[in-house]
Amino acid sequence: MNFLSVLKHHDWPLNIAIVILAAISLTIIGSTSSHLLLSQAVWFTLGFTLIFIFAYLDFRPLMNYKWFLFGFYFFSIALLLGTLLFSPLIRKTHSWIVLGPLQFQPSELAKLALIILFSYFFARRHIGIAHVTNILVSFFYVALPAMLIFLQPDWGSALIFVGLWIGFLLISGMRWRHVVIGFILFSILAGASWVFFLQDYQKERIIGFLEPTYDPLGINYSVIQSKIAIGSAGFLGKGFHQGTQTQLGFLTEPATDFVFAAFVEEWGLLGGMFLLGTFLFLLIRIVIIGIRARDSHAQFLCLGVVILFLLEFIFNIGSNLGLMPVVGITFPLVSSGGSSLLTKLVLLGIVQGVAVKSSF
Repeated sequence: MNFLSVLKHHDWPLNIAIVILAAISLTIIGSTSSHLLLSQAVWFTLGFTLIFIFAYLDFRPLMNYKWFLFGFYFFSIALLLGTLLFSPLIRKTHSWIVLGPLQFQPSELAKLALIILFSYFFARRHIGIAHVTNILVSFFYVALPAMLIFLQPDWGSALIFVGLWIGFLLISGMRWRHVVIGFILFSILAGASWVFFLQDYQKERIIGFLEPTYDPLGINYSVIQSKIAIGSAGFLGKGFHQGTQTQLGFLTEPATDFVFAAFVEEWGLLGGMFLLGTFLFLLIRIVIIGIRARDSHAQFLCLGVVILFLLEFIFNIGSNLGLMPVVGITFPLVSSGGSSLLTKLVLLGIVQGVAVKSSF
């Protein structure tokens, strides 16, 4: 299987969607934070290279070896533990490993490791997934990284990990009565977290979400400015580099947490619909690739990628619109961020690999 043959069997609609999202990302980041534009372009270039590498090389045999799966998983756990204990405090969390001018977020690597491990686990256990043993084992796999990330503290990423676990359970055929029981247990755990674990600023965010008029110059300031940016955009927007909330500094974190609001303000409802449509098309292509895959492991891998992308999308858009608490989750492939962007592109490279191998 030569390189040209691999290119021929790429899922090119998926590639086109990735390129469009990259162009949108570079456009809005170039407008909101020019000093981040070069680094974002470099990360995209590296990520696109990895997509073609992962599509060309057949990693499927490696992903069937337990020593690789668990070695990769526990390596990511060790990084999370080391980050929690020894990394500097950045933005009130111990979430980044600092390597000179570079900052790496181990939680992103842990997402990749967990999706690969879960794909292997649920592909072999989904028939009997309702058994208590299988549920508890899978919960253990997610509980380790989720707890370490929660203690950083980064409760947004911790929720993503729990969401991944729930998503894998659902696509494995979990019965709805077990889902209801799980929801009740989760509600009890959430109540206990409020009393014993959540810090004051985290409680403030939840209160601010439940009461939109609460502390408009403090905890709800970012969401209010996001709503103003989106609401004042109109159908065609204010134009490139013309968004008042964004350019005058009222909108906080316009290149990361509130990149959607920044984009809509300058490109309008039409631009926002185009962005959402492109992202939805990306997810649909991944689902199609998963359906066409020849083995359940590859299918679960593709669906795991969809679950991750969809969860982060919902949290990010929800916080921009005031429909969910602001938990610091970025828009996949659009927000600025090296480790997050690189992880997503590696996952898409693995998906392309599934598409290529399914064509032969």
